[in-house]
Amino acid sequence: MNAGGPLDSRWFDGQSPKARPVTLRINGDELVVQMRDDAAQTERHYAMRKVRWPERRTHGQRQAELPDGGLIQHADATEWDAWWQASGQRDSVVVGWMQSWRATLVALVGTVVFLAASWVWGVPWLSQTVAHQIPASLDTHIGRQSLQQIDRLFLKPSVLPQQQQDDLRRRFKAVVDNAYPQGDAPAWTLAFHASSTLGANAFALPGGFMVITDDLVALLNDQPDAIVGVLAHEHGHVQNRDGLDMLVRASLVSALVGVVLGDASGFLATVPATLATQAYSRDAERRADAHAARLLHRSGISPSVMVVFFERMLEEGSEPDARGEDKSGKSGKRDGGDEDGGAERSVSLPIAIGSHPDHEERIRYFREWQPDGAP
Repeated sequence: MNAGGPLDSRWFDGQSPKARPVTLRINGDELVVQMRDDAAQTERHYAMRKVRWPERRTHGQRQAELPDGGLIQHADATEWDAWWQASGQRDSVVVGWMQSWRATLVALVGTVVFLAASWVWGVPWLSQTVAHQIPASLDTHIGRQSLQQIDRLFLKPSVLPQQQQDDLRRRFKAVVDNAYPQGDAPAWTLAFHASSTLGANAFALPGGFMVITDDLVALLNDQPDAIVGVLAHEHGHVQNRDGLDMLVRASLVSALVGVVLGDASGFLATVPATLATQAYSRDAERRADAHAARLLHRSGISPSVMVVFFERMLEEGSEPDARGEDKSGKSGKRDGGDEDGGAERSVSLPIAIGSHPDHEERIRYFREWQPDGAP
């Protein structure tokens, strides 16, 4: 390094608020601090690598922290920077990038590309990986807590005859047992509920908790195989842990938002509500449909029975949009079935069937499904 010229500045010893005048020099790999108010011109020597040097900025004073707790403050930033450079010193790579608009632009573009790639590929892959590593006990706990919250918001006790409920459980259990002859089927629990808010619907939560509404059973009362097909679809979400995937994905997105915008810790307090306000991805829906088709086929039931379900859903009203409302502004609830007034019709549960888009596409899928072409 080149020997630096002297620079008059101020020094604090870290104990007294009184500043002392000093002269600074850089000799080789040492910073020399010489006291100007001391007749003996006492010098202090510090290794350059142990000094915390200030970053070069457009405004503000320069401040260097010394390893013994002392502090150097220099009010004239331009003078300090000139002395620093004349002494043969160079800014760090990071500081150099911060001072360059080109480098800043490159960093900004790189950040945007990274966030976009994380959103499109990273978050989905990581969420699926993490979801399948979560212990079953935690999976069940999350599902139970979520069901309790959704129950308070949307659900009422079922009015279906117990015999009808038991019959549908037996039918569905037989389909699952046929598909898993080794007894290795994912655990599931089926509950029937009335809901003036959700109308004809079904959904699955973590832990294998599955719910079907009385209105959906009534919609397909003459087509029990179609009801079983709907339950098989929800069982596909259980099989693939789509509820946990959705929760983990929302957490990762929240973390990305925190990186970009700041604190996102408030999300951690809304885990159950997250499951009630986030929609399954279309890929998850296609996997669940494929799962339903396979389960029905293995029990000798044609997957085309699902066509009846989707056709009747379309007859109930216009195809739902992304919010779970149909394009005519209705909720999908059948006429005369809204017991709690029109306000509830605007409420939707995106994880429920009634909010899934593209019924026509799914009708074609189940109508044309073939065993050798099953995904």
